[in-house]
Amino acid sequence: MKSLTTLLCLLATASHAAFSDGWVLWSPRDEAKPAASTSQTGGHDGKGALILETGEGEQWIGCWTHTLPVEGGKHYQFSAWKKASTMPTARRSVYARILWQDENGKPVSWEEPAKQGYAKGTVPRAEPEYPNVPDGEPKQWIHCESTLRAPAKAKQAKIELYLQWAANARVEWSDVSFAAVPAPAPRKVRLATIHLQPKDGKNPADKPPQYAPLIAQAAQQKADLVVLGETLTYYGTGKTMAECAEPVPGPSTEYFGKLAKEHHLYIVAGLVEREGKTLYNTAALLGPDGTLVGKYRKVTLPRGEIEAGITPGHDYPVFDTRFGKVGMMVCYDGFFPEVARALTIKGAEVIAWPVWGCNPMLAAARACENHVYIVSSTYTDSRKNEWMISGIFDHYGDVLAKAEEFGTLAITEVDLNAPTHWNSLGDFKAQIQSHRPPALKE
Repeated sequence: MKSLTTLLCLLATASHAAFSDGWVLWSPRDEAKPAASTSQTGGHDGKGALILETGEGEQWIGCWTHTLPVEGGKHYQFSAWKKASTMPTARRSVYARILWQDENGKPVSWEEPAKQGYAKGTVPRAEPEYPNVPDGEPKQWIHCESTLRAPAKAKQAKIELYLQWAANARVEWSDVSFAAVPAPAPRKVRLATIHLQPKDGKNPADKPPQYAPLIAQAAQQKADLVVLGETLTYYGTGKTMAECAEPVPGPSTEYFGKLAKEHHLYIVAGLVEREGKTLYNTAALLGPDGTLVGKYRKVTLPRGEIEAGITPGHDYPVFDTRFGKVGMMVCYDGFFPEVARALTIKGAEVIAWPVWGCNPMLAAARACENHVYIVSSTYTDSRKNEWMISGIFDHYGDVLAKAEEFGTLAITEVDLNAPTHWNSLGDFKAQIQSHRPPALKE
């Protein structure tokens, strides 16, 4: 009797032929080809499904593929439903790709040269795109949807629906569509950071008012988000962190909340938080309605904070704002890739970073490796030893704006709907979910 693996390979070999509606199975190796079948009554809505299945081993790799005509320069919405069985790392095994091609099936290029990064000044090839394919619960139907712009020279789009690297796995794809849609409106946001050492006064309550004039200046320049320093009510007091601690929400968040409401913007302020007997190094996000949107408790603690009795946080919250999703990290967090990566995985498009001091190369790395905007506010004199700056870092890790002098701010405008296409890699942020390795088990 033939083994299940052999039977699956034999079935997969027969599946080279085109199925209904132009879908064809593809695999780089016959011996690693999943079994392919269709169901006329399956799928999310009972109107049909494309099925891939594997046997023993993790060598499997293959996809359903279909090529459709497109008009260069237009936007298209990829939409599909998928249901997958339990597998070790579903996000790496089940995903979709879109390849932009000319009329001969060859790759095309984008229109503009790369502004930064690798091969700056050369026009990037339109690398494969990775629509958003959420994990979801095993054996449940999950909707996948993304809007993509076709390069000007594109004449067709090749859709690929993958199953790979999972033993005894099954995925069904259904209701797959790729339709022209209106171009999405830009999501422009003005990001600002304040470069200030709040030296005046020896009491925590003396510190927040020192930021008020600069917040007003940021508002005059139409800032949407303003980032302030770390543990700002502790800076320069000569007191212990415990003596400067307060509830969050509390007096400082109430003060900054009033400024946020007055100027109709978001403010991130670094504070020492007390909850009962526990102290945290916390970043608080205040919204334009004056309320506390949320807070982040610093997860990685340097020795000085451990010795001061600070407790680490455990979560990586990401908050919805009027312009997009915002995450926060604090100072020492920047030395570790896990924090910014966790925020990005949860959807952060902007990371606010109150930071006493850090290596700016790490700020650039966190921004670059996650394709996320980072807004830092530091107490370090940026002119000395090329150390930490108060600035805004873009998806390439480059500094878009920087505050040179204490008592000033830096501000810049970005479009959160504009993808960053790297030479060789394409839109790297879209690939993180399916390409990043599994986390280490402790």
